[in-house]
Parts: sequence; structure tokens; C-alpha cells
Amino acid sequence: MAQSNSTVNILQVCKVAPPPSASIDSATPKSVPLTFFDILWLRLPPVQRLFFYEFTNATTTSFFHSDILPRLKHSLSLTLQHFLPLAGNLIWPKTSHKPVIVYAEGDAVTLTVAESDADFYRLSGANEVFGAREYHPLVPDLATSHERAAVLALQVTLFPKSGFSIGMAMHHAVLDGKSVHMFVKSWALTCRSLGSPGQPPELQPLYDRTVIEDPAGLEAIYTKQLLDLDHGPDNRSLMYWKFNEVSSDSVRGTFHLTRARIEKLKQLVIINEQLHTSTYCVTCAYIWVCLVKAEEINEDKTMLVINVDCRSDRLEPPVPLNYFGNCVANKFVVTETKGLVEKDGLVLAVKAIGEAIKSLETNGALTGAEDWALTLMMSSNSDSSTTTPASRVYSTAGSPRFEVYNTDFGWGKPRKTDVVSIDRTGAISLSDTRNGDEVEIGLVLKKHHMEAFSSLFSQGLGMI
Repeated sequence: MAQSNSTVNILQVCKVAPPPSASIDSATPKSVPLTFFDILWLRLPPVQRLFFYEFTNATTTSFFHSDILPRLKHSLSLTLQHFLPLAGNLIWPKTSHKPVIVYAEGDAVTLTVAESDADFYRLSGANEVFGAREYHPLVPDLATSHERAAVLALQVTLFPKSGFSIGMAMHHAVLDGKSVHMFVKSWALTCRSLGSPGQPPELQPLYDRTVIEDPAGLEAIYTKQLLDLDHGPDNRSLMYWKFNEVSSDSVRGTFHLTRARIEKLKQLVIINEQLHTSTYCVTCAYIWVCLVKAEEINEDKTMLVINVDCRSDRLEPPVPLNYFGNCVANKFVVTETKGLVEKDGLVLAVKAIGEAIKSLETNGALTGAEDWALTLMMSSNSDSSTTTPASRVYSTAGSPRFEVYNTDFGWGKPRKTDVVSIDRTGAISLSDTRNGDEVEIGLVLKKHHMEAFSSLFSQGLGMI
């Protein structure tokens, strides 16, 4: 694996605002309070994602003055009129018991325009392994202070005569994965069909916070825990936790599981009718087992944090599918490490994950939610002195259900899309694939661990 010596030059930093107030839908609110689902993520670092689009005719001149950049900017402005919170800021006024997203006339999304001499095809390759830091110049910073935090920042980077990338940094306390891709797909649809009326219902965001009920008082619990942080009380800081820097020997790798392979994995672990063998469950279990073996984890217990979308019928009353914000339940799956590395490790992992998912139906999505914030703080904050139920914690980011490879701005499907921020969080990214018949897995590991994982991943699939 050769390290890149490429450079990225910033060409322009501009602001893209929604149209004037007269053009904005009156149903789009200018102030949106956070719910307990949002408050969970208040101090976590921004989520960063990249989309790569091949466009071999792109030059610096044509990029600025013809179709690409002007079209992206114009369609972004039109889209923001329905997504005003993304152009606003997150604040925590002294007069409010919880943070609020506020949009004021003149607020805008910062858009950075850059040019890179990096190898576009290497960075957007389906099976390439390269230094984890190589994506960093392609995503923007998200302006954050103790008093105010931007919600969204964007960067468009040209790779002359190859293509361009769209990099995003997003505040997790404002939107979850489903909401992110509601916005991105709305922007993409507007961009490729300028002049066409309206958006389909699934891309029309619902901001009504009354659809999220809180009978257990989770909002009060989480806000108190945040206010007491960092030697509180009354710590209303919006600064996110600083994770450890990504080491120079960390590499990024992409792996694929075909639907046929997943079905064979399911057949391997079916031991009784009660075992939960969804694609998500089996995929996570297989990756979990391979990771524990590759990293030679020797702690007694290992944890996998899985996220479950609570829209539709997960809550009572049901939350509409187009609800915009966070609406995700956390399930903390803990199991004996030694069991995962033994012969029946995959079965053990599937059973543990399956039981956690099944508990959503039997116990409710919010069972144990009183402890979610503290557990996330412990597993996410590198400065925390408190330990989690397991020394090694894995988590997931994204979902194949988001269909990220269907994000077409008018230049076709992305050649590659990836979650950049997993290099700091250590999460496992999951998505659909460009051909639609596989699950794509993104990882960032130490180089020798990535080599071991790749070998274990391939060997296991060779047996089925």
C-alpha cells in the first residue's frame, strides 16, 4: 500500500442560502427543539460522508462555468427551502432547558470548492486499501463552538478529467442516517430535474416533534447528564468530544457480501426456528467474528452496538417514515469473547444479535433507554474514566436500506460512497452496492489487522 503525496487546493469558500423568505414553504419551521433521541448525540463528532462521481470531461474551467458547480449550488439552494434546519445552527439558550435548532434569515450552508491531484480511481475503487487519512482533505470542517454549532457543511472537490466528490459533515444531534439521505436524495432529485414540480412524499420532511412521546422522561435524564458533564453543573457546551487522532498506520478497506453468500451464511446458523437470521443480523455477526479474530481481542467480553430505526411501528403511536431528526434505538449486544473465536462463534454472534433485535418486539424499543446516554458517552468519549460492560466496543454506521448508490445528481450513480468518520469512531459502515446485489462493508483498522481481517473474511466465504 503506497501512501499518497497528493494535494488538495481550496479554490473557493462560499455560502449557499435558501431562497428569500417569500419563497419558503410556511410549513417549514425556523425553530426546532431537540428530542431525547437527538440529545443522545449532542457531543459526538460530526458524521462525514463522501460521494464520488465519474465525469471524465471535467476541467477546472468547465467545472466552474458550465454544468456541474452552478447546478449543484442552485439545486442546493432550492432544496434548503424545505430543509431550513440544515442551514441554521444548534444553540442552547439559557432560557431553554434543552438545545434548539434555529434558522434566521441570512443563515446558509458553507460550501468549500477544491481541486485535487489525487488518483480519483484509486480513492473511489471498489476494493482498494489505502491510508485512512487520505479522505480527510475531501470533507469539510463543521464550525462548532461552545455556544453554537453549524448543522451541515459541504465540499465539492474536482479531480480534473476524472470526476468529482461531494463531501459532507453533519451534526448527529440534528439528523440520523435516514434523515441525511432524505435530504441528499431530495437535493439529487432537484439537481437532475431542475424545473420539475415537487418532491415525492417520502422526501418531504416532517418536523413535528409531538410525534415523539417520552413517557419515561428520557429527555430530562439525558439533559441532566449533559449539564453535569465536565465538572458541571450547567455545562451547556456544544463542543463535541475530541476522539484520538487517526494514526498513520490506519488503513481503509471495503468488502462485499453477495446476497448468495449471505443466504449460505444463514443456512449455516439455522439451528432452530427461533433464531433470527435477517440479512442485517447475519452480516453484522460475520463481521464481528472476523474482527475479534483479526484484532486478537483477549478481553473477557466484547460489545456490538446496533442501531434500530424506530419509525413506522417501533413506537406507540407510530412515527411517520418521513420524520426528520433522530429516531434510532440503541441495542448493546455483549457476549463472551472466547465464544466468538471458537467453532460456533458465528452462531453465538447471530443468536446474541437476534435476541437483541427480538427484544424490540417483546420488551419495546425504549427498554433500558435510561442508560443509553451514559453507555454511549463511556464508549465514545476517549477521556471517560468509566468503563463499559465490555473493553472492546464495535458499532455500526449506515444501512443497506438507505440505498446510497441510488443518489444520482444527474451524472449517474456514485462510483463510490463511504462514511469517512468511521476512522475516528471505529464503526463498521454498511450500505448497498453499485450493482445492487451485495452488502458493502467499510472498515478502518491498523494495517496488520486489516490484512488479517481480509484473510479471515475471504477464508470464511471460501468454505460456503
